[in-house]
Amino acid sequence: MNNMNQMMKQVKKMQEQMMKAQEQLESKTVEGTAGGGVVSVTMNGHKKLLNIVIKPEAVDPDDVEMLQDLVMTAVNDALTKADELANQDMGKFTGGMKIPGLF
Repeated sequence: MNNMNQMMKQVKKMQEQMMKAQEQLESKTVEGTAGGGVVSVTMNGHKKLLNIVIKPEAVDPDDVEMLQDLVMTAVNDALTKADELANQDMGKFTGGMKIPGLF
């Protein structure tokens, strides 16, 4: 019975650590860029878009599609980095397993 109680305490401690790590992801940021940095986006570890910066040289009224592509590329770059950040922070608890709904 003591072993079961000890194991339950360890599980509870691990759950608390995972929740704290998940909360900390909100304050961590990543930046995605495109076009050599003419478009950049900042996103937190919860994949919330925080900022978009578009330098004037990226804006060509005759080529709006290029700007759209740059923004999309920068956002996707930031999403990839946010996933990597979450996997890095949460992976120590899951042993690299991807648990749906966790991150």
